Amino acid sequence: MSPTVPRIFEAKLSPPSVAHTQVLRTAIGDAIAGTAARLVLVRAPAGFGKTTAMAQALQRLDAQGTATAWLTLDRADNDMSRFVICLSEAVLRLGLEAPRGNAPFDAVAALAAHEAPFALFLDEFEVVHEPAVLGLVREIVEHMPRGGRLVIGSRSLPDLGLGRLRARGQLLEIDTDRLRFSLEETGAFLGQRAMPALSAERLDQLHRKTEGWVAAIWLASMALERPGVAVDFVERFSGSDRAVAEYLAEDVLAHQPGAIRDFLLRTSILRQVNASVCHALHPHGDSAAILEQLAASNLFLTPIAGQGDGEAHWRYHSLFADFLRAQLARERPDELARLHLAASGWYEAQGRPVPAIDHAIEGGDHPLALTLLDTWAEHFLEQGRMRMLARWFAAIPDAQLRQHPFLQLIALWAECFTHGPWDAMRRLEASDCVNSPIPEVRACAQTLYPLLWAMQDRYDEAYEAGRACLSRLPTGLAFADGALLNAMANILSVMGDRHASQRLLDAARSQQGQGDRTFNRMYTESCEGMLDLQAGRLRQATARFRIAVDSTHAVTYNHSHGNAWAGVLYTGVVYEANQMLKAEHLLNVYLPLARDVGLPDHMILSHVMRSRIAFHAGDIDAALQALTELEYLGHARQLPRVVAGAKLERSRMLLLQGNGPAARDELLRADDPVLWERERRQRLPAHDLDYLALAKARWEIAFGDPRAALAVLDAELHAATAAARERRALKLRVLRALALQRAGDLTAAVAEIGAVLQTASQEGFMRLILDEGAGVGRLLQRYAAAAQEAPAGRGDPILAEYLQRLLHAAGPLAAPEADAPATGGTEEPLTRKEIRVLQLLAEGYSNSAMAEKLFVSDSTVRTHLRNINMKLDAKSRTQAVAIARKLGVIR
Repeated sequence: MSPTVPRIFEAKLSPPSVAHTQVLRTAIGDAIAGTAARLVLVRAPAGFGKTTAMAQALQRLDAQGTATAWLTLDRADNDMSRFVICLSEAVLRLGLEAPRGNAPFDAVAALAAHEAPFALFLDEFEVVHEPAVLGLVREIVEHMPRGGRLVIGSRSLPDLGLGRLRARGQLLEIDTDRLRFSLEETGAFLGQRAMPALSAERLDQLHRKTEGWVAAIWLASMALERPGVAVDFVERFSGSDRAVAEYLAEDVLAHQPGAIRDFLLRTSILRQVNASVCHALHPHGDSAAILEQLAASNLFLTPIAGQGDGEAHWRYHSLFADFLRAQLARERPDELARLHLAASGWYEAQGRPVPAIDHAIEGGDHPLALTLLDTWAEHFLEQGRMRMLARWFAAIPDAQLRQHPFLQLIALWAECFTHGPWDAMRRLEASDCVNSPIPEVRACAQTLYPLLWAMQDRYDEAYEAGRACLSRLPTGLAFADGALLNAMANILSVMGDRHASQRLLDAARSQQGQGDRTFNRMYTESCEGMLDLQAGRLRQATARFRIAVDSTHAVTYNHSHGNAWAGVLYTGVVYEANQMLKAEHLLNVYLPLARDVGLPDHMILSHVMRSRIAFHAGDIDAALQALTELEYLGHARQLPRVVAGAKLERSRMLLLQGNGPAARDELLRADDPVLWERERRQRLPAHDLDYLALAKARWEIAFGDPRAALAVLDAELHAATAAARERRALKLRVLRALALQRAGDLTAAVAEIGAVLQTASQEGFMRLILDEGAGVGRLLQRYAAAAQEAPAGRGDPILAEYLQRLLHAAGPLAAPEADAPATGGTEEPLTRKEIRVLQLLAEGYSNSAMAEKLFVSDSTVRTHLRNINMKLDAKSRTQAVAIARKLGVIR
C-alpha cells in the first residue's frame, strides 16, 4: 500500500452556514466587527453557541468587505506539520497570492505583512495542547498587523499569553455571560422553532432554569415540541450543567424511531459522517436517507463541505456526540469493539492508516492496531512522526507490545525523540530487548545506547558503546543503522575527530538512497551542518539546516515544523543572521520541543537565544525568565552543564547592564573545574562560543585588566586555530579587538576588527559581533570612520554593505570621541520617576517595556527621556546612562 500524505479537509475550512432560523447575536457581532484588538477570544463551555456567534460575525464581516477565513481544529492538529498545512490553506483564503511552484509559504509572515483588513477564525481551539502549535499561534497574535484580528473559539482558556494582551488592550473576551441568551432571545429562539407558544410565566421559568444556556434551551425545545408536555416539563426541569444536557438528550433520543436511534448510537464514534462510512457501521439501513432525514429535522447534525468524493458530509454537535458515545458504552459495551473494527477496516480500505489505527486503539482492539502498525510503523518512523507513534504505543499494553519485538524497538525510538532519553533508557532496560533471542532485535537494541548516552550528555560512554555497535552493522532494520551512523558521527564530532565524523556521515547519506529515509536525512544534514558551523562556514551550515528542517515534511516547504534536533540549529543560524523576528517565531515552535526531549545543547542554545532576543527588545524580565527556566531544567534533569550555561548567559547580561560585581558572582557560581575541563576536551555545540575562559576574558575587558584578557585570548585563539574551530577563532578576535580598544591601543583595535569584518562579511556573521554590546558598536564606528579616510578601504562593496548592516543593527551610539561622560553635576535635579527611568534604561529596557513596567504611556516615557537628556546634557541614551553612573545617580 502506498503511503498517504496529509490532506486538507474542506470541512475544516468551511464555517457552518448561518440559518435564517437562528437568533442573531447582534451585540456579539458588533463587538467582534468593531474591535481593534488583535485577539478575540470566544470562550464558554460546550453548548453556549460559540460557533454560531462566530459564524454570524464572519458573515457580517464578509458583508462589510473584510476578508475572512475559517479553520475548525481537531486533535490531529496537535501534529505541527498538519496544523501548518491547514493554517496555510486558511490564510491563502484571505486573498493572499499562493506561492508559485514549490516556493516556500510562511503563513505567519504572510499574515503579518497583509495590509488589508482581515479576520481569521479558529474554532474548537480547546483541542490544541501541543506547545509548538500554541507557540505558533502566539506568534500570529504578536505580529498581527493593524486591521487584522484572530478570532478563537474555545471551551478552555488557551495558553496564549492572555495577561499581557489584556494589559495592552489587545484582547477582546466574549465569555459565558455574554453568550447566554437573554429572555427575549430565548423567546425568539422558541418562536422560530414553530412550536406551541409558552406563557410569559413558563418562558421566564424556563429561561431562569436554563440560565440562558443555548444548548439546554435548544434541547428543551425539542422535548417541548411534543404535545402536552410543556407544563409538566418546565415544572420538573432544573439545573444548567452538563447532566441536564444529558438528561434532555436522552429524553429526545428516547422519542426517536428505533432505526434512527440505532443509527445515531452506532455512528457516534465517528468524527465526521458520510453515507459510505456510516454504512460500514450500520449495514442494514439506508445511511444516505437517514442522514438526509436527520439533516432536514436539524437533529444535532452540522453540514460540512465535502472532500471531493461527491458525498455529503456532516458532523454531530459535539455535546450530543459526547452523550451518544457515553450512551453507547452504557447500553452496548460489547458493540464498541465491533464498531471500531468496522470503522478501522473502512479507513484501511481507503488507504488511510492513521484513522484506521486510531479507531483500533480507541476500540481497545490492540491486536488489530499492532497488525496495522506492523505494516506502517517503520514508514511513520522514517517520516519522523514520533509524537503520533509515541501516543499510539503508550495506549498499547506492554505485554502485547512484547509480542512484536521490532515494534517494541520503534516504540523506544519514538519515546526517545518525544519524552527524552531518560524515559527511553528505563523502557529499554525493562524491555530486555538486548537479550532477545532474535539477533536482529539484539543488534537494533544495542544501537540505541550510544544515542541515549549522548542525549544524556555522557559522550564518553556513548563513544565506547557506539564503537562496539558499529562493528555489528547491518542490524536488519535500516532506520536503526542510519540512526547509529548519524549518532556516532555526532559523537565523534564532539570528541574532536571531525574526519571520522565526516566518513560516517558519508556512509549514512549513501544508505539514504535506498528508500524513504526522511528522518535520518534530517539527522545527517544537521550533523554535517554543525561541522560546517564550527569551521566558520555559516552559509553552508544554513543551507544544510534548512534542508534538515524541511526533510521530514518537505511537502509544505515551510521551515517551522520540522524536528526539534534540526529546528533549534536552524533557528541558531537565523538568529546569527540577525533575523530576530523569524528567530523568535522559530523558537516558539522549537524551544518547547527541545525542552520536552531534553537535549542539553539544544536546551541551552534555544533558551539563550530566547533570552538574547528578549534583551534586545528591551524585555529584561522575559530575558531573565528564560534563563531561570533553563537553570531549573538543568537542576531537575541533573545536567550541570545546562545549569552552568544559564549562569554564563546571566553573567553576560549583567555585564551588558554595567553590573560588574553581579556578573563576576555569576561566573564564580558557574566555575565547575570538572565541567570546563571536559569542555576543553570536547566540542560541545552550545559552548563553541560561550565557555568559561571566554566569559572571564570578557569580564576582564569590561571591568578588569584588558592586558590580562589579551594574554588569555591569544592562548585561546592559538588553540582554536590549531583545531580548525574558525567560528570560535572569529569570536575570540572580536573580544581581542575590544580588549585593545579598552587598553587604549585604538589603531591595533581597528586593525583587528577590520580583519574580523573581512572574514565575517563573506559568511554573513552578525550576532557573533553584535552580541558584545555597545563597546563593539563604538569599535565599528571607529572602523567606519577610518575606512572613509582610506580610499582603498572602500573598494570592497560586500564589506561596505555588510558594515552598514552592522552599524544599522547596532543602533544609535555615542560618538567614539564622546566616550568619556561629563564630570560635572546637573543644574536641575532629576525627579524620582526620571531616576527610575534611568535605572530601567541602564538595564536595557525598551521604551514600550518601560511604559508597561511603570504603568504609563510610551509618550510619557519619551518625555522623561527628553528631560533626562536635557538635565544631563546627554546626546544619546548610552551617554545619559554613562553620565548618570559617573555622577552616582544610578549604579
